[in-house]
Amino acid sequence: MEQLEKLLVEGVEKNTPDSIKNDKVFDYTNKDKFTFTLTKDLVEKLDLKKWFAGYKKEAMVSTAGIRGPQNILYPHDTRFPINTIGITLATLAKALVVKEKYPNNELIKLAGSEVRYNSKTYLDIIARIQAALGIKTLVPTKRQTIPIWLASFLAFKLDLVGAEYITSSHGISVKNATKDLNNQGSQFLPNESLEFVGKMEEILNTATQKGEYKIEFVASTDSLIDEKTMERLNNGVDLYVEYLKSNVASENILNKIKKFDKKIVIDAVGGAAYNTLSKILQKLEISNTFDWLNIEEDPFFHSIGKDVKNGAFYDWSLDITVVSKNKEGKPYFPVINSLKYDEKLAKYPIGTVCLVTDPDHDRLSVVQVEDAKNKDAVIKAGVDVADLNDGRILCIFSANQAFLMIMDFWAKQLKESGEFDKHTRFIVKTTASSKSWDEWAKANGIKVVNTPVGFKEIANVIKKVEFQLEGGAKEIEVEDIFKNKISLGSASNGGPRMIFGGEESGGMIIGSNDVIKSLGGRMALAMREKSATEAIIAASGLVASLNVPLWKHLENVYDENKIKARFDVRDDIAYYNESEPDIEKLKAAKLSGEALRTKNDLFYLALAVGIEEGKITLENAKEILKDTFKDNSKLDFSNLLAVKFVGDGTYLDFDDKFIEIRPSGTDAKTKAYAGGSDKALLSEWSKVLGNYSGDLNETYTKYLSEDYVEDAKEKSLKLYDTYANNGIDTREFKIPEYRF
Repeated sequence: MEQLEKLLVEGVEKNTPDSIKNDKVFDYTNKDKFTFTLTKDLVEKLDLKKWFAGYKKEAMVSTAGIRGPQNILYPHDTRFPINTIGITLATLAKALVVKEKYPNNELIKLAGSEVRYNSKTYLDIIARIQAALGIKTLVPTKRQTIPIWLASFLAFKLDLVGAEYITSSHGISVKNATKDLNNQGSQFLPNESLEFVGKMEEILNTATQKGEYKIEFVASTDSLIDEKTMERLNNGVDLYVEYLKSNVASENILNKIKKFDKKIVIDAVGGAAYNTLSKILQKLEISNTFDWLNIEEDPFFHSIGKDVKNGAFYDWSLDITVVSKNKEGKPYFPVINSLKYDEKLAKYPIGTVCLVTDPDHDRLSVVQVEDAKNKDAVIKAGVDVADLNDGRILCIFSANQAFLMIMDFWAKQLKESGEFDKHTRFIVKTTASSKSWDEWAKANGIKVVNTPVGFKEIANVIKKVEFQLEGGAKEIEVEDIFKNKISLGSASNGGPRMIFGGEESGGMIIGSNDVIKSLGGRMALAMREKSATEAIIAASGLVASLNVPLWKHLENVYDENKIKARFDVRDDIAYYNESEPDIEKLKAAKLSGEALRTKNDLFYLALAVGIEEGKITLENAKEILKDTFKDNSKLDFSNLLAVKFVGDGTYLDFDDKFIEIRPSGTDAKTKAYAGGSDKALLSEWSKVLGNYSGDLNETYTKYLSEDYVEDAKEKSLKLYDTYANNGIDTREFKIPEYRF
């Protein structure tokens, strides 16, 4: 065990009471059939009603699964949001909802995980409870890790009633979660989550009122826990390769990668990506182009993102774009530093590209080794840099930058092949993503649909388009979160095609030219979950086709498309230390942090809702903002065009930039985004607005009362529901006769 992991483990051991260490509540290590009786006494002893209140709260706002910290050594510890009891209750509730929806049908779900602490335990619990209720659960051969996008793909392709996937994406090591996937392979929208959350409440009430609730576990070897089907399907690899070949892995792109005479490095942080991606690259016959880092599976993620602060263990997460300041006050990239690229990329020449993915293999980050003599030019292009050694630097491309180059590359491939003009084209992006994407799309005659943050929102738009196509609509139209009605063109000739779907946090998919069909005949224009494999193939094709560094190519893309909004910044304001080992201190700090996050959120949100409801005008909002930030001469609100609620945050649209302030859907954090033409000024905007206390001055309360501000969140949830359900896909899922 490495020293940093030892520090983490010692902190957990020290802060776990003996009473919890010695009482598992039920023996989740017992592989035989058994019954767990949830009694009234247990509900009270474990304070499950209070635990459930927190779980329900997360379910209503979560952008990507109901996440939280866990006790990595004693996963039954219900002081933490994620624990074996909670997984048991949630699994049972989801299974009961599915059984009520599809009575007298053969029900099949999939369960998978990445490499996080206790994931195999949670997977075992999920599979055994579902099987006890007669739901067949497909699990990977030998319970191997698989990526989130493969679980999503198989849920759609095999026409399953859904899937359970255990991950916390690129979050800190002690976090975990279940991402709940429906029969489309999409993450649950809030209304879907609330269905099973309501069932959880029923279970707890039954246990309290009747004294007990019995929960059955089949044996771990039960025939309804099915590894053999996944073995026959090669864990889904063959089906996914077939899909890729009709999509981004075109013959032209594969040939570019095969002929590339340099190595592209893939960093499989956490190791789980290697298990599936290496097999896919072999099937595509391009594996020789790639070298690998971090292929061993490790829940501590090879110490990446880990540090010691003030003598205590600290986790920066796996987001390589995180910026901190050293003792001298100079900014640096702590996660990049922990990747040790000064050593690991030392043998590779200048120009080498490294593609970095995360444990569930859905996000992609792109970095490139460059000559230090070009450092000023790289920075001028808006690309961040970190010093390596021997006169070398590392160019760190944001997803906004990398994905702009990828979508441009993909569009050019379609044009070269003659496919581009066969369909009208559109992209789907989150509001927090770069305005450069909108500008690029306009320059290329491509429509843009903006959504709230979260990949499930992108999937929801795709399904709305498909619903109209299947329903025989002559013209395809969707409304975006800005309330723009966007015509995507005629349904003739197969209708429009998505050319790209993505978000600034590093997740993307490429739309397919051909309609994707499930085994039961359902149709889709794109998959429902972000895939770093699609991103890696597209990025590799791009790298293999260039004769200039990526930063220079990025400038060329800006110039070719006359893009003005070339810079983007993001400030993540964390209100507490997620790595605190004492759970009671952690919960208290998080609660306090959530109050600060909410106060900041409501300040802006009430302005947007007030304008929406006609309580105030845009001019009133500008007066409020001008007065609030009057001490900062750099902030000018005179050219503010709109203040809009965008599903989970507030968007300030100027004629030369945008600022978005949104509360994290999974933690006590505020995220402040800015995009435009002046990076230094954007940084000032995001820092000041993101860190604002949320205090209301006299100008504010002259127009909006404190009670109105307090009610803004509830009003915004109703606005979101109206948006999400407008034109929603109501295709009825019919369970087929399974033949796989």
